[in-house]
Amino acid sequence: MVDPERPSDDNEQKGTENVSTIPFTLVIVAAALFIVIGGLRLGSTLVIPILMSLFIAILCARPVKWLVERGWNVTLAVCVVLALVSLIIGLFTLLIGSQFGEFSDQMPMISDRLSALYGQGLNWIEDFGVPIDRGAIAGSFDPSQLVQYMPTLLSGVGDTLSQTVIIVIMVVFMIYEILDLPQKLKIAFENPQKSLTRFKQFSESLQRYLIVKSEIGVACGVLTTLTCWVLGVEFALIWGVLAFLLNFIPNIGAFLSAIPPVLLALVMPDGGVLLAIVLGGVLGSVHFITGNIIEPRLMGHALGMSTLMAFMSLVVWGWVLGPVGLLLSVPLTMSLKILLDSHPDTRWLSVLIGPTEERRRRSRR
Repeated sequence: MVDPERPSDDNEQKGTENVSTIPFTLVIVAAALFIVIGGLRLGSTLVIPILMSLFIAILCARPVKWLVERGWNVTLAVCVVLALVSLIIGLFTLLIGSQFGEFSDQMPMISDRLSALYGQGLNWIEDFGVPIDRGAIAGSFDPSQLVQYMPTLLSGVGDTLSQTVIIVIMVVFMIYEILDLPQKLKIAFENPQKSLTRFKQFSESLQRYLIVKSEIGVACGVLTTLTCWVLGVEFALIWGVLAFLLNFIPNIGAFLSAIPPVLLALVMPDGGVLLAIVLGGVLGSVHFITGNIIEPRLMGHALGMSTLMAFMSLVVWGWVLGPVGLLLSVPLTMSLKILLDSHPDTRWLSVLIGPTEERRRRSRR
């Protein structure tokens, strides 16, 4: 006699077996990621220009495709788009070049003023009878170093951009490959519709993410530059470029971009505590509105990332690729998330990387 309960037991057993394979899969994925990340760190000097070229190509592919759809020759469209991008980068380089040199010359004086102000703050605390071990504090915290991380970041980006010829050549070839990939998939597979759908989903999601982040970064950079210029804070253009770059760093990028101009406003001859507070308040409001209100609405439902994963990506990619890795940390992790989300077998990993449904709904309100 057949037990009617047996089929449900079999299904239950199969479900249990499927669930039990997930931890093993996680171990395999973690081991593979560990090996890949180690290889990327060893070959970072080669990997960084390739990654920069890839993201630039992804950003440029959409306007190139738009021009081609309107009857432009592909080669002409690629040349025009790259010429515009090169012109914009060149103008920014010329504009901030002189300011950056002047800022580097004034850095020792700014550091001395910060150290003196820091000492005055410790004296003020000691006046209230609070015992302070100055030696221990000096060994663990030096306020003058807060300003000096910015040249390190910009120099790292500058070293990468110094390989302009190599990057431009790779961008050109990558754009052609991105445009030709759908046709290659049609030739390679007998039934390419599923592969084409996944590729289209991946490329469109990644393009949307990079474009939105770039737009938000430009808005933050322009508003930061205008705010510093109106309030009389020196090197306003440098702070705007810094705000644009650090916008790609999750969670702490906005905070880091506000530190140098606020400290400079504090130690400027015409500055002071009031100016620093006003500048910090305005910049904080700008980053809060763009990062917590505008950006989630533009990003949409599918491009979320948990706070822990965003911070871990910052730590890991910063360790692997250096200063440039800080800027590329979220784009790289988002690329992985979008790629995982585009295939049913790996979508569960994408869910683990992303936030909960409740947080997504709240961020879009």
